[in-house]
Amino acid sequence: MANKQVTKAPEKKTQISQPARSLSLFEEMDRWFDEAFPNHWMQRFNTSWPFPEEIDMKLQRRVPKVDVIDKKKKIVVRAELPGIEKDDLEITVSDNAVTLKGETKHEKTEGEKGDYYRSEISQSSFMRRVSLPDEVESGGAKAKFKNGVLELSLPKAKKRKRKTIKVE
Repeated sequence: MANKQVTKAPEKKTQISQPARSLSLFEEMDRWFDEAFPNHWMQRFNTSWPFPEEIDMKLQRRVPKVDVIDKKKKIVVRAELPGIEKDDLEITVSDNAVTLKGETKHEKTEGEKGDYYRSEISQSSFMRRVSLPDEVESGGAKAKFKNGVLELSLPKAKKRKRKTIKVE
């Protein structure tokens, strides 16, 4: 019996082409950069750049969060002031506003050993002026400061009655 070799015809694979989706300009540019600069060429430059949250912390101004509560005979102002000592706080009350000024200090001690790997604690100051919903008597203002929360109690000014003046 003779060896008969059977050859099979190659199967034809048909490809179904999907309709091309047009890329947005940004997607196209992104694709071009990926083709032109493969293997994440920008990564080696990123190592010394600060993280976004570090940039945000440096740019962020320190402003205390404030609640203003209008009660019947007084206005209560509460402010979050973490890290502030009461001696470093200045409060000014006018007829219709309260101004809070403060400062935090971080002093490096001379005998501190070791190199800093990260130092985020620094000196900063703030000023916040808060409008009040009614006029107050600044002479009767009282302040309490406990656990980083300032509470001001401001008695409302007595309403002056209008007086009609008759022209003679």
